[in-house]
Amino acid sequence: MYKYLFGPVPSRRLGMSLGVDLVPKKVCSLDCVYCEVGKTTKLTLDRKEYIPLEKVKEELTSYFGSNSDPDYITFSGSGEPTLNSKICEVLRFIKQIKPNIPVAVLTNGTMLFDVDVRNALLDADVILPSLDAATQSVFEKINRPASGLTIDRYIQGIVDFRTSFKGKLWLEVFILPGYNDSKEELVELKKAIQRINPDSVQLNTLDRPGTVQKLRGATRKELQSVVDFWNLDNVEIISKSPERKNIQSYRTDFETAIFETIQRRPCTIDDLIQILGMHVNEINKYLDVLDAEGKIEVVEGERGYFYQVKDK
Repeated sequence: MYKYLFGPVPSRRLGMSLGVDLVPKKVCSLDCVYCEVGKTTKLTLDRKEYIPLEKVKEELTSYFGSNSDPDYITFSGSGEPTLNSKICEVLRFIKQIKPNIPVAVLTNGTMLFDVDVRNALLDADVILPSLDAATQSVFEKINRPASGLTIDRYIQGIVDFRTSFKGKLWLEVFILPGYNDSKEELVELKKAIQRINPDSVQLNTLDRPGTVQKLRGATRKELQSVVDFWNLDNVEIISKSPERKNIQSYRTDFETAIFETIQRRPCTIDDLIQILGMHVNEINKYLDVLDAEGKIEVVEGERGYFYQVKDK
């Protein structure tokens, strides 16, 4: 069992992906209303060595000493990975020991205003930043940023990074009805997308509860209307979760363990983490499939959202 590595997990975009978690749960520059990892506990722009570099290197060395190569190594996990001041050193170490495995970085993109962060990520193969707003008011409503972070600074950072980065840049836009789907905001988002000029734009939406009550995900029809409204060549709607079962790394034993645990009693995500010893990102992947297949449902309780078996 590793503390800073997780998976490989079945990723819709990256196949069999070994996760590298560089910050504790949940250190982030945003406190997004839709986040399935949970509410941000340390909202900050401060970069530190949150996870010891040598510990991460030790785990990577150990993992590759006894496991087959994944399709990708991905920086993601419990918060914003670029807040770790040693991310550049971790990336370089991976490129030294496994130069043939592509490295992806799942980031909210907010820290790309910092030239040190931009330079730290240049050796990555794929960067997947997110952008859910293009005006300050909507940015504050949906993403709830750390103090001092403006939408103009955020967008300009991604634009500046794009000019120097030689790898692939896949921009994710999370559409949340009532938050960022007005005509005015969609117009501004399109302008931002055109400035950034990503290789692809991937539309996503809420599958399960976030950190704010009574949110709902956009329907497929609503997402398609955004695609039609923007009329851009490189926009796609991210495929639904059941297709994840077709990925080589999908673990039916993990799915069974989660389902059987929920069968015994309703559980929060934190309950499942403690009971099963799995990383939050792993659990979320399998919950997505169980939810999409109609096997589980979510109920609200005193300690938050609980997952339980759905009555047939």
